[in-house]
Amino acid sequence: MSATTPIRDLRNPFSKVRKGVEAQGERTVAENGRPRYQGMRHTETPAGPASSVDYRARLAAQQPVALTSAQARALREDNRGDR
Repeated sequence: MSATTPIRDLRNPFSKVRKGVEAQGERTVAENGRPRYQGMRHTETPAGPASSVDYRARLAAQQPVALTSAQARALREDNRGDR
């Protein structure tokens, strides 16, 4: 059975509530004398190592085949317009 704490205690003497949760594992929060919420200690799961990013594969997905020099020249001329 978990201990009951009035909802008002979550505002001001919260350190007392936190210590109770750490000691007992969980706490019932009561509003107007009736239990409303259940508070328990959060256990954090360790995150694994971050995977490395393959930038070459990402570039190949965006542009699978490189432009030839003739295509690059034509694109540059199209973009320049009538100057």
